[in-house]
Amino acid sequence: MIDHVKSAPSVSVQYAATGASKKSNELGMRAMQERAYQKRGEQYLLIKSPPASGKSRALMFIALDKLENQGLRQAIIVVPERSIGASFKDTPLSKYGFWADWTVAPQWNLCNAPGADDPKVAKGKVASVKAFLASGDRVLVCTHATFRFAVDDIGVEAFDDRLIAVDEFHHVSANPDNRLGVHLRDFMVRDKTHIVAMTGSYFRGDAVAVLMPEDESRFESVTYTYYEQLNGYDHLKSLDIGYYFYAGRYIDAISEVMDPAKKTIVHIPNVNARESLGDKIKEAEDIMQALGTWKGADSATGFQLIERSDGTILKIADLVDDDGARRDRVIGSLKDPTHSDDRDHVDIIIALGMAKEGFDWIWCEHALTVGYRSSLTEIVQIIGRATRDAPGKTSTRFTNLIAEPDASDEAVNEAVNDTLKAIAASLLMEQVLAPKFTFTPKNTGPKDGFDYGEKGYKEGETNVGFSEGTGQFHMEIGGLVAPKSAEAKRICEQDINEVLAAFVQDRQTVERGVFDDETPAEELTQVKMGQIIARRYPDESDDDREAIRQHAVAAMAMTQKGKEKATAHDPDDQPKSNTAFVDGVRAFVTDVKDLEIDLIDRINPFQTARAILAKSMDEARLRDVAAIISKKRINLTHEEARMLAQRAVRFKKERGVLPSLTSNDPWERQMAEGVAYLQRKAVSDG
Repeated sequence: MIDHVKSAPSVSVQYAATGASKKSNELGMRAMQERAYQKRGEQYLLIKSPPASGKSRALMFIALDKLENQGLRQAIIVVPERSIGASFKDTPLSKYGFWADWTVAPQWNLCNAPGADDPKVAKGKVASVKAFLASGDRVLVCTHATFRFAVDDIGVEAFDDRLIAVDEFHHVSANPDNRLGVHLRDFMVRDKTHIVAMTGSYFRGDAVAVLMPEDESRFESVTYTYYEQLNGYDHLKSLDIGYYFYAGRYIDAISEVMDPAKKTIVHIPNVNARESLGDKIKEAEDIMQALGTWKGADSATGFQLIERSDGTILKIADLVDDDGARRDRVIGSLKDPTHSDDRDHVDIIIALGMAKEGFDWIWCEHALTVGYRSSLTEIVQIIGRATRDAPGKTSTRFTNLIAEPDASDEAVNEAVNDTLKAIAASLLMEQVLAPKFTFTPKNTGPKDGFDYGEKGYKEGETNVGFSEGTGQFHMEIGGLVAPKSAEAKRICEQDINEVLAAFVQDRQTVERGVFDDETPAEELTQVKMGQIIARRYPDESDDDREAIRQHAVAAMAMTQKGKEKATAHDPDDQPKSNTAFVDGVRAFVTDVKDLEIDLIDRINPFQTARAILAKSMDEARLRDVAAIISKKRINLTHEEARMLAQRAVRFKKERGVLPSLTSNDPWERQMAEGVAYLQRKAVSDG
């Protein structure tokens, strides 16, 4: 048996349920769709919007306009797997006010062909793509694989004067080995197609950029935040994200974090994961056995029937089953449109690789995942399964059950890595789910539509404004560097979460921030963040890179401090009011009185995670893990020394002396070490 399950870094967000994100205008467009449609004339359009915000329909509106009014001949919709192709089925848009309907001729929805995800079958669809291009029909839907093979075979020229719409765009990568990414760059070089890219997770789990900066700068972005989406629902008011450590077998721990009364998707670990017990079929059976007594399978749906101790019957969809016929019957039952509005159709879904991206079950109240998943993107997609709005569904949660690191375990490195990834996912989701921050230097004046509190905007003071309509903060920070180039301004306004995704996926950074007490905050906020931004944006000036760095660390610090203040008086460490986070940010700024960038640089972005981890992990194990991390302290690199020396020059300008190697301040000692490193290297090279 296990000892017990312990909570790790968690996120809890409350929303106002204003209904704004679900209201439609006279053309039948919801808020996000209307925003995207306003940019329909752009040749290259990137739509970043959460699951369930209506990206598929937004594309229908845009594609129809491009075909009817912008002179394009055809539209090719490209999706990662065939199940997502159903999102682009015939839709009577005119019924809701639009001037045309969306129709796809049956022979041109290649996702409906059996086996369309198999590479061999996908390659065989190239002939269908060729036939479509030669036809007078207007819309084709196919998988990423089919599209890649088609472009390989017939070249980019065959797609001139057409719209290429890529759904789940995070599958693209700037890596030259990513064929879809290579093809898109070729299309942009030729510049004779229109491209619409859509994603709810515009960062890749492997921390490789989705697009090269020079390509990304050609896209016009439409961003609809998670905060806007979730705050504008009719029913859902709270989302909780929790990470839990367990010792022993996860089967024994799962009942401690699973409520059978909640509609739940359980993702069991990959057979190669350390949490796996080695037999996926038995694991699914053991989960069902832990829930109650098996009473057979429903002959119509294929759902397993489990009787609980109180006599109620749970209907469980087993997607782990290797029997193809049985699994297909279960999948068909889950997709049955006659039951999409029936809350009681199914109670629990157990899956391994399915029920993630594009899977739509609005009643899901709990996404429970065992073991760390392969990427942050996958985590975001799984969380998206639980964030649909549905009548009677006021709260939802995501739980990640992770094996506790054990320093005596041979696989301790992997275990620590999973822990660090869980912390990274928690921190990133906190950023993604929070209101958007806009930072400006002091005394730049109030922005329209923002509430600056009871006293309003005050010249000469640190002002914090919040717009409930757009879910945005406006915050003034002393000493803030404002971005100058158009690209730097775009990054600060739109892409800070992508910068932070790269930051929290840097293992050494998270190790130091969470487990090493001797690491000064500035090493993380100035050096580590500075390195990531220099690598990510090499063509930006030093001043613009510094502006991006400051905006990124400020966003992370304000999110952490807002949560800290919001939960300060709550025994459960969770904010309860939908205004608690906004109030928490205001309270922090009020307490510090004079908000300066130097103060923000002294805030460890991982301090909240460190505090929660100290409470939730066994003290002896935490010490062992910290000792392992501290042994890995590595020597300075030339790049780090150069950045430290640049900081040392600023230090001297401000204080009149260079940093000292004997200072009591660890950050001053680090800067001095950077200068000393470069001096030693200059002597040895000379």
